[in-house]
Amino acid sequence: MDNALNKLGAYLTGKLGPKLVRFDVAFGELTIEVKRDAVPEVIVFLRDDDRCRFGCLTDICGVDYPEREERFDVVYHLLSPWLNQRIRVRATATAETPVPSIVEIFPAANWFEREAFDLYGILFEGHPDLRRILTDYGFQGHPLRKDFPLTGFVELRYDDELKRVVYEPVKLMQEFRNLDFLSPWEAMDTAIPGDEKAGLAPDRKEDT
Repeated sequence: MDNALNKLGAYLTGKLGPKLVRFDVAFGELTIEVKRDAVPEVIVFLRDDDRCRFGCLTDICGVDYPEREERFDVVYHLLSPWLNQRIRVRATATAETPVPSIVEIFPAANWFEREAFDLYGILFEGHPDLRRILTDYGFQGHPLRKDFPLTGFVELRYDDELKRVVYEPVKLMQEFRNLDFLSPWEAMDTAIPGDEKAGLAPDRKEDT
């Protein structure tokens, strides 16, 4: 299997040229990294080429590496039902640099790209309706970014007087605690009463 995937990776390297940055085969899967601006052209080639025939888009997702200059990976998963093979296409992006949309190539990309925008803030140039899809329209931030706070920025509640949902800044009744489980004041370091029975030999009985 890996041999066939390596051959396919070498074939794509020859066909795509500088558009393909690298390819890798791991765990029985082929991953190619391509230049961001070349994504639509590469996707069309993978769909139409006779040795690829990746005619089914199964997913588009994001990955966040905030320590990198281009912090996001945009990952496309394609399936070829005819050749029974899969491929992963990856491109990098920043929070300000848009990735070309592939909605015109695969209409199924519409909601996938909206989800990546909603949860990561990844922009897709040419998308027909790039707006939030999982969070509310008044939501602030992008919750799958690694630097997004655990509590979020705002909280919502139903206001009985206004008869509608209102947004308010997050208010913590208690600050987050870093528990020291070795401290006798925060956790037990001795056996719970009754646990001593677990160490008895099977043939030993306690006096009653």
